[in-house]
Amino acid sequence: MYSDNVVLCAASAYEEKFYLDENFNALPDSVKVELKIMCVLYTQDVGGILVLEFDEDGNLQFRTEASEGDFSYDEIGSVLKIKELQNTKRELLEAIEMYYKVFFLGEEYED
Repeated sequence: MYSDNVVLCAASAYEEKFYLDENFNALPDSVKVELKIMCVLYTQDVGGILVLEFDEDGNLQFRTEASEGDFSYDEIGSVLKIKELQNTKRELLEAIEMYYKVFFLGEEYED
């Protein structure tokens, strides 16, 4: 169904903005708020841009970017922060992955 990565949300320290793809407006408000808080706090702590996207298999990926001349971007901090988020937000991230796989990729729900 989807051959390219599908962006769930993104936050930018440069523009001080958060973006949630309109295809995910059906997510519960509490999940949308949690995603916003998580992404915005990441960009405030580390800098740059954080993008959460699904790969072609429906796995949620963290992708980061930084402007070439951005010396305040913390690459090591980025890796550590992403690992922290993957651990502390594991249930949320797994639930979002399952939502995507069921509603977007048409897979069967497995409990």
